[in-house]
Amino acid sequence: MVCQYKTICKKYSYKAKVFTQVPSDFKSKIGSPDLVVLFTSTVSHSMVRCALKEAQRKNVEVVRSHTSSSNALKCILEARNNGNEYVVNE
Repeated sequence: MVCQYKTICKKYSYKAKVFTQVPSDFKSKIGSPDLVVLFTSTVSHSMVRCALKEAQRKNVEVVRSHTSSSNALKCILEARNNGNEYVVNE
């Protein structure tokens, strides 16, 4: 999925960094992104907390999605490119 996520992001003109586990220096690796997408069903609670803290500190938009499918990522990026807020359909 990591390669698929990067390919999708590239298609929407976003450079992707994909983390499936928390690296030891996560804070420095997250950088200064335009957007943080959290697939909450696949990442640990500690990773979510760390990502949220860094995003808040750097004033970065965060989108949470329980679904970690490639289609979910496409919907998130498409909504953002169209200036809309991503809405989770459950």
